[in-house]
Amino acid sequence: MGNNQAGPFALLSVSDKSGLESIAQRLVAAGYTLLSTGGSAKYLRAQGFEVVDVSSVTGFPEIMDGRVKTLHPAVHGGLLAKRKDPAHMDALHEHGLANIEVLVVNLYPFESTVASGAEHEEIVENIDIGGPAMLRAAAKNYENILVVVDPNDYERGDLLEGPLSLRKELAAKAFHHTSRYDEAIWTYLVGREDGALRYGENPHQKAWLVREPSAPVLRGLKQLSGKELSYNNLLDAEAALAAVLEFDDPSAVVVKHTNPCGVASQREIETAFEHGLAGDPVSAFGGILALNRKVEFSLAQKISRTFWEVVLAPGFSEEALDELSKKKNVRLLEIPEGFSLPPLQSRITAFGTLKQEADPRIRWEIEGLEVPTKLKPDRETLDAMEFLWRVVKHVKSNAIVVGAGTRTFGVGAGQMSRVDAVEAALRGVAAKSETRPSGALVLASDAFFPFADGVEKAAEGGVRAIVQPGGSKRDAEVVEACDALGITMVFTGTRHFKH
Repeated sequence: MGNNQAGPFALLSVSDKSGLESIAQRLVAAGYTLLSTGGSAKYLRAQGFEVVDVSSVTGFPEIMDGRVKTLHPAVHGGLLAKRKDPAHMDALHEHGLANIEVLVVNLYPFESTVASGAEHEEIVENIDIGGPAMLRAAAKNYENILVVVDPNDYERGDLLEGPLSLRKELAAKAFHHTSRYDEAIWTYLVGREDGALRYGENPHQKAWLVREPSAPVLRGLKQLSGKELSYNNLLDAEAALAAVLEFDDPSAVVVKHTNPCGVASQREIETAFEHGLAGDPVSAFGGILALNRKVEFSLAQKISRTFWEVVLAPGFSEEALDELSKKKNVRLLEIPEGFSLPPLQSRITAFGTLKQEADPRIRWEIEGLEVPTKLKPDRETLDAMEFLWRVVKHVKSNAIVVGAGTRTFGVGAGQMSRVDAVEAALRGVAAKSETRPSGALVLASDAFFPFADGVEKAAEGGVRAIVQPGGSKRDAEVVEACDALGITMVFTGTRHFKH
């Protein structure tokens, strides 16, 4: 050691070498001595740069195939020393620690190695240890150390002379980089050990169930029988759970491809099941069934007449469990008492991870509703509106649900046009014209009607009441159409888009 006076050093140790020559030239021109490791040092020398090896500063060679090279006080002391603290600087000089003022580091390509289908041993070797340790040390000490993790920052004009706010920004970027890197490793290890699924949405896609470290398996749901849960089973089961938890009365929710296709609430859970299944008996085949009451034997017999991928309920009697377990492909999940879904939702995109608060359980308060039409809804109609409003919240946008009382007859899900969603829901209603009870139909829309055409189409299908958020610039036009067609309409003031 004893090379601390050869600086100030700029330590460069990168996996992605794009732009490395450029940043090295800037650093040399600014008076820095280049300090580097392994492949980075070799690359820089090939480009004609003079480079000091980290091993000459630490007095210790790289060992264990490069696993240990920068994990040394000579490096980390230089990164962590406070330049305005005399005691820190005395220690730096006394122990011959490297006077490092700039750190340029990016990490082993862990995620791309996993994505390449590499063997486990190669993936583990691409878990960077020294790089994250240096980044965190330098980022912590950003008032004294410039830390650069992103090659896109190499050409920033103010990089070397920028204000403290720039160093703070780059430090935050470094911590974000290491946190994402750690999350990727955690995801891989948890998934590999106990979360591997048979496949993803399709057989050619690999998939894992990765849970939070403190969360119980399946958030406390207990699988009582059936095959292992698939990727699609889990997505659909979550959708069915979210929908059935919306109701207090005995209710049944049938889900297909994450959309409710038949929902009903009744005084008895068996009747709710019968009405929910009748909402779309064709789509129910191979679907998910969620109930919010215990399943007894008589209900189990009715459930077993249809093929289900998953059945969820707060409990199953012993006889019901025996009956449903005869179907070896049906997964039975018991919902624990007090179960609730996570308060936050996350989705990984190409642009980063999106996070939002979950859309909370609907609080239906009649006093907070607006009735802009001349025709006012009676209590029975308001009850139907509340039920359908709770259902449409769980249907992919653009979403329309048509029903009567506390049961659905038609669902228009995931349509690009709201008129198309109305037509899809009405087709479902028409298919049940011989079996559904007579009476006025009620329609729920997850978002406002931008034009009157959706209302006019609904009227053609027999709809006489509509519940929607309101808020369109053409609300007056829509209300006028309702008045002309004899439709009562309620504005809730809350939109329920679902993507």
